[in-house]
Amino acid sequence: MERREFLKRTGAVALGAATSAALQTERVWAGEKFLWNMVTTWTPGMSVLQTGAQRFAERIKEMSGGRLLIQVYAGGELVPPMGVFDAVSGGMVQLGSGASYYWAGKVAAAQWFTSVPFGMNAQGMNAWLGSGGLKLWEEIYDPYNLLPRPFGNTGMQMGGWFRKEINSVTDFKGLKMRIPGLGGKVVAKAGGTVVLQPAADIFTSLERGVIDATEWVGPMHDLRMGFYKAAPYYYYPGWHEPGSCLELMINKKAYLSLPKDLQMVIDCAAMECNIWTLNEFEAGNGAALTELVEKHKVQLRRFPESLLVTLKKLSEETLEEEAAKEKTSQKVHAAFKKFKKENGNWGAISEKAYYDLMG
Repeated sequence: MERREFLKRTGAVALGAATSAALQTERVWAGEKFLWNMVTTWTPGMSVLQTGAQRFAERIKEMSGGRLLIQVYAGGELVPPMGVFDAVSGGMVQLGSGASYYWAGKVAAAQWFTSVPFGMNAQGMNAWLGSGGLKLWEEIYDPYNLLPRPFGNTGMQMGGWFRKEINSVTDFKGLKMRIPGLGGKVVAKAGGTVVLQPAADIFTSLERGVIDATEWVGPMHDLRMGFYKAAPYYYYPGWHEPGSCLELMINKKAYLSLPKDLQMVIDCAAMECNIWTLNEFEAGNGAALTELVEKHKVQLRRFPESLLVTLKKLSEETLEEEAAKEKTSQKVHAAFKKFKKENGNWGAISEKAYYDLMG
């Protein structure tokens, strides 16, 4: 075969293959499009939390080539902040974002998947979820037609804002504090009155004395919430939430109706958001704490050692009591406790030893 004829034929084959591939790609991207709705427990424009949900939606759009579009609604825009669980479970919307301990009244075991008093930090929580914890979480959400995914971590939180000094456990007697989850149950055991409120109501309640104290997240968010204007004392460490995992809730029926590649897109985007969120908090808390102390003259206080010892004891009692109430919580608590011990043994000769050296 002459060279000219050979090139002509191979060129035609290559062109045909390229055209075929282009047509196949066009068929894939011209496939069915999905328009989903997502609701959150967060206020409109809340940095990292609400903006993270919007960022997640943009990531999904880009990764899917526009085949999966998500409209994000803040708390109260489509459903009330505390109505997210029911909205996603019932199929009113396909996605929701919040923190699993908000649903303790519906699924008691869900509390362990946000944070546990004197439990694990963000690194430990991610490790637990990645090595069996997520399967347990899926198991307890399955009866509600929900699939959970870790969707961010706040990292180590602060102990909270108080209108008066806290010197001993007796100062918790009669204290009205906004604090959810298992940490709230510990405060109640210490004699406090637990108040549950969405983010939008906290500042006003603290300012007016409806509550005496509140925990929220950490310096970056607390600064923007303006809590320093209503309470002068800012306590640490955040014994109640040492590494709070946020959640993405997916309507399971809707998820299974998607093509496999779009299911993977959701999973991967959620994991990326999980890392991004922790990075944002870790990057922003230091500068915000400096501003709170130096500019706004916040009185930064460490909880007394004797109080922390007492709270740790009360936490251990509370966890055992709560777990004993029903089998699912018992199962999750046992798994959490086992992993925490193993993780702590390693952490003692790695992270802790290093921080002690640096200190």
